[in-house]
Amino acid sequence: RMVARLGVQGITSNKILDVMRNTPRHIFVDEALSSRAYEDTALPIGFNQTISQPYIGAKMTELLLEFGPLSKVLEIGTGCGYQTAILAQLVGHVYSVERILPLQKKAKNHLWDLKLKNISYLHSDGGWGWPDFAPYDGILVAAAPSEIPEMLLDQMAVGGVMVIPIGKGSRQELQRVVRKENGFEIEELERVSFVPF
Repeated sequence: RMVARLGVQGITSNKILDVMRNTPRHIFVDEALSSRAYEDTALPIGFNQTISQPYIGAKMTELLLEFGPLSKVLEIGTGCGYQTAILAQLVGHVYSVERILPLQKKAKNHLWDLKLKNISYLHSDGGWGWPDFAPYDGILVAAAPSEIPEMLLDQMAVGGVMVIPIGKGSRQELQRVVRKENGFEIEELERVSFVPF
């Protein structure tokens, strides 16, 4: 039902729909909420963080991969690890940064159980990115800063794509940034609601 709904909501990539069909979303939320895991809603995962609604995760992934396959993707905000699991099945390698250690540990265990091994983890502030492995072909950011962090722009490869929510409170907008030879091209896409960066 979740996958059928994503199709109706405009997600057209069969690859992404297949990965979401085959990834058990309920293991990434607390047992008490597992019956709601496939609803089109964000759910709490503790520490004032949420797992994004399935549509937003699918949309961000589709925007990230629209121009072709990516080999190195930086994810800011591992959270519960669900989005990490989706990405890991679609790109070469995911470099995932999380500032809340207990969340990161839990996510690691779930991702290990799913036998997803093309993921590297860093416990750090997402605003710094992960310079050691830059530049990245793709960056996906799961929290909303008021403006695009300079450090993340610096870590994009030429031709690289970043999908990021920007704004404060209820005034947030999903943006896609593409790095060109001589600067950045920014598209403003749709209204969203994320935890603050």
